Amino acid sequence: MDESALIQAAQQGDLEAFNHLVLAYQDRVYNQAYRVMGEHSAAEDAAQDAFISAYRKLHTYRGGSFIAWLLRIVTNACYDELRRRKRRPTTPLEPETDDGERFDSPYWLTDPGESPEAALQRTELATAIQCCLNELAPDFRMAIVLIDIQGMDYNEAASAIEKPLGTIKSRLARARLRMQTCLQKFRELLPAAHRLSEEAV
Repeated sequence: MDESALIQAAQQGDLEAFNHLVLAYQDRVYNQAYRVMGEHSAAEDAAQDAFISAYRKLHTYRGGSFIAWLLRIVTNACYDELRRRKRRPTTPLEPETDDGERFDSPYWLTDPGESPEAALQRTELATAIQCCLNELAPDFRMAIVLIDIQGMDYNEAASAIEKPLGTIKSRLARARLRMQTCLQKFRELLPAAHRLSEEAV
């Protein structure tokens, strides 16, 4: 994929070029939203809003990391939704299948090539990680999702949330400590975490 050429074409109104960019980055944008929001439907809405906003603001993109630019937009979309919920709190719904039945481990966290035992370990670990992420304050959650889950460096993460480098480092350190403390509640999963944590997130 020639990212620069696609961006230039999209900036000139080529919708097909922008769609190629969406296909290339939709998983990372969705993953960012899901890890922050903790809900499938909310993540889908945030990701969709982010791409719509990105298309409208594409003329403001001035180079640099395009994925960091996209993640900044979806991060802001998540912040907006979290602020809205704080003003109008609602009772969260458990994720459901198309038939209306609750499921504990979302299907998109499971590798179909794994053994049942490995898949179970992965989904249990992913559930534990998400539970602990949900307990973090949004600012801390953003830091750990961007760096430890999305794999961004400090500068990219600071750019994505438009905060100083020192702020992102401080938030990440505190977030990691709180995650470590939280995961002690799931200590039976920690042996699996040692082997699977990088893949699970």
